[in-house]
Amino acid sequence: MDEDNVVSLRRPDDRAEDSLTEVLRYGARTLLAQAIEAEVATFLAAYAELVDDAGRRRLVRNGFLPERTIQTGIGPVAVRQPRVRDRGPAAGGAKIQFTSSILPRYLRRTRSLEELLPWLYLKGISSGDFAEALSALLGPNAPGLSAATINRLKEAWQAELAAWQGRSLAGKRYVYFWVDGVYFNARLDQERQCILVVIGADELGRKELVGLTDGYRESEQSWRELLVDLRRRGLEIGPELAIGDGNLGFWKALRQVYGAAREQRCWVHKTANVLNKLPKGVQAKAKQHLHGIWMAETREAAAAAFDHFVDAYGAKYDQATACLVKDREALLAFYDFPAEHWKHVRTTNPVESTFATVRLRTTKTKGCLSRRTALAMVFRLCLSAQRRWRRLDGPTRLGDVVSGVRFVDGEPDIQDAA
Repeated sequence: MDEDNVVSLRRPDDRAEDSLTEVLRYGARTLLAQAIEAEVATFLAAYAELVDDAGRRRLVRNGFLPERTIQTGIGPVAVRQPRVRDRGPAAGGAKIQFTSSILPRYLRRTRSLEELLPWLYLKGISSGDFAEALSALLGPNAPGLSAATINRLKEAWQAELAAWQGRSLAGKRYVYFWVDGVYFNARLDQERQCILVVIGADELGRKELVGLTDGYRESEQSWRELLVDLRRRGLEIGPELAIGDGNLGFWKALRQVYGAAREQRCWVHKTANVLNKLPKGVQAKAKQHLHGIWMAETREAAAAAFDHFVDAYGAKYDQATACLVKDREALLAFYDFPAEHWKHVRTTNPVESTFATVRLRTTKTKGCLSRRTALAMVFRLCLSAQRRWRRLDGPTRLGDVVSGVRFVDGEPDIQDAA
């Protein structure tokens, strides 16, 4: 029997790792090898007609590269990558090299594990505790995850963040901004410190991380510094619409830096704020009424539902209705934009969903993160999440918004066009 087809299982009394995990790793190794073999075969087929001076196929298999171990969510998996040889190009020509997209040259751990490290850090796990925290996934003797290795990763991520924060934004145009101040359960250097996040949607409907820094709470000065920095690096034109909660710091800063931008209050934040000022016994019904406002088909219908809520609850719960009324115009701003975009711009969901697993505004851990470490970890999480962000529906409408087309109840104003 071929030795490569035999997997040695550990004894049942060996508690370090179980037999099922060994089988899973063997299966992962087999599938990975098959995928890489298929990738090499496709590569060679694409150059099958190339020959050398002797008339032989120019690109051929040439054994394997040295075996290496990839750390994965089910533990270390050993892999061997086929080597491709170019028998020699014409004089002065460049050699053709094979680079696997499945198994990059310097890959040592899977992307899911790369995402797990900053997530654990923001949960309060210290560098010295990482080996213990990950031992269940990677085995008791997992290499490359010592405190020194974690520190090197942190330094690399901090350098990557610094380069990203200094990148040029010249020529960029973002139609929408989603903004929020994010608090984590791990304490930062200062008790009231938070992470300020700006996500933008460009003219093609693609969402991107635009700005990221730390600030004192969500103060006007902290937001102004971030927005001024974006403008300094080339983002001369601000968004057509900015979406955020009712924090006055951001809105004051926005008017100073990008004064032409419209304001849309997040309905998720506003609903929570209003319900917090109502007795629990009436919250369920009140939530339905609030939902009826921002789900209305037209601004007129939304205004009628808005007035109904004020009439129904204003007499007994004036604080709740005052909380709603003070942002009336900003809550209904989305009706002046394409209907295809309403579900995207009524809330700060792009920020909220990105940080849902790690943000916690009240609980504090005993550990304390430095501002540089916290920013680097958040940056890595954002980049991981960005790969999964959906484009906006109705991307062709974004050009209309930029060109100044007037929308009424989500549709272009025919009279205005005439």
